Amino acid sequence: QVQLVESGGGLVQAGGSLRLSCAASVSTFSRNVFSWYRQAPGKQRELVSTIARGGSTNYADSVMGRFTISRDDAKSTVYLQMNSLKPEDTAVYYCFMSSPFGASSWGQGTQVTVSS
Repeated sequence: QVQLVESGGGLVQAGGSLRLSCAASVSTFSRNVFSWYRQAPGKQRELVSTIARGGSTNYADSVMGRFTISRDDAKSTVYLQMNSLKPEDTAVYYCFMSSPFGASSWGQGTQVTVSS
């Protein structure tokens, strides 16, 4: 079974930065698409960013230009660099993996809190 373990969340002041990591225990890491989602209290989970096998990326409009997703296939890890954080970025951030074989998996989530 695939395990995704997020880390790097925490409390930061508005304008600050955090880098989230998602370590995946899967032998076929390079074949998979990875995404970061977030869920704020009382809101639905929303897609933040996705990175495909070849490294192509996309972002939600709300984080475009501030967040950067990347992957290190050698380390089986996906990152989300978050700069210029805003209070509205406060949420639990989840890593999500989808494979070309139809499998998918969620991480346990990591809390990001941005104070004003």
